[in-house]
Amino acid sequence: MGESEQKVKAQQQVKSEPKVKRILLVFGTRPEAIKMAPIVLAMREAGDFEPVVSVTAQHRVMLDQVLDVFGIRPDYDLDVIQDRQSLQSVTTRALERLSPLLERVKPDMVLVQGDTTSTFVGALAAFYHQMPVGHVEAGLRTGNTRSPYPEEMNRRLTSQLTDLHLAPTSTARDHLLAEGFCRKSIVVTGNTVIDALLRTIAMDVEYGEPALDDLDDHDGQVLLVTVHRRESWGEAMVGVGLALADIARAEPGLRIVFPIHRNPRVRESILPAIEDLRNVTVVEPMAYGGFARLMQRSTLILTDSGGIQEEGPSLGKPVLVMRDTTERPEAVVAGTVRLVGTDRAQVRDCVLELLRDPAAHRAMANAVNPYGDGQAVRRSLEAVRFFFGEGPPPDEFAPPSQAPAPVPLPS
Repeated sequence: MGESEQKVKAQQQVKSEPKVKRILLVFGTRPEAIKMAPIVLAMREAGDFEPVVSVTAQHRVMLDQVLDVFGIRPDYDLDVIQDRQSLQSVTTRALERLSPLLERVKPDMVLVQGDTTSTFVGALAAFYHQMPVGHVEAGLRTGNTRSPYPEEMNRRLTSQLTDLHLAPTSTARDHLLAEGFCRKSIVVTGNTVIDALLRTIAMDVEYGEPALDDLDDHDGQVLLVTVHRRESWGEAMVGVGLALADIARAEPGLRIVFPIHRNPRVRESILPAIEDLRNVTVVEPMAYGGFARLMQRSTLILTDSGGIQEEGPSLGKPVLVMRDTTERPEAVVAGTVRLVGTDRAQVRDCVLELLRDPAAHRAMANAVNPYGDGQAVRRSLEAVRFFFGEGPPPDEFAPPSQAPAPVPLPS
């Protein structure tokens, strides 16, 4: 082979090899970190991505706990958190600190997740720099811009700035189509939270909380509680605390475990009603591995969290949601999640019904989980490759026709 032929062959070989794509992943809260972590790890393992992790640290301690579980050290930490921070201050600080970072990193795509202030600001900063935006968990909607607040508006605004919509379900895809987004820009992946949960359960970690050392020896029922939503601050959250006190007194053999949010408004509203009850265990926010184990140990979950609405069904746990609306209607339709609001009597009565009626509990526990099959990360990476013209279109997630078996807790 002559020298000229060798040059042509080398040029053809270079052209056929896909360029490594630098992806800047921007997130700042515990839920975002849980859902982005398996994407970061998968991109690190793949040969055609260079993931760059930038955290806003909108949550500080809770974010760091998740990163520690997955062994992720951020490349950039914007550290925007302040005591009793406002939405305005988080937004402006994050935007000011992200802009010079984008100029320095020059990513091929900015990937954001979910519906937080970090999500919207990450997408906005990328738009200002004319960089493509990928949105993990795109298309969730409640139809009410003030419930949940500010998350519903955050995700709507993020959608307007997004080039690649990674929708977790067909319902989320249909929301985007109804709003006029191009079908070619949407891929139904399933939710990466299921990938994260299955990976974490397999780690067989401890609770990591001394107050729970005896929990696996408790032979009674366990109610797991989390609450933090901004729209519930004040009187509604006080009612939640009173409902928990009612439940604890009505079922003395029940163990209520409450990893309480660090926000002082949450603590001031909830703690006065429950702090002296012997069967209520209040702990600090838990590392994700220990919390996953706690979800598996629970009989029933009472929450206002979005992610737990997806995780609970994967573990065969009924989930009662202390909200009037949800952007995750699939599980409500399937029967594994029920909206109960924040009314004291309503919360109390719904929890007691499931604790006392095995048939009602069983019906929710065995409902079909519509959120994922553990392959969302793979589909997401394939969707990014396809976006850049360097791979075939991914297959899309469809929920199973029958309920999956609950994931067993490692022995």
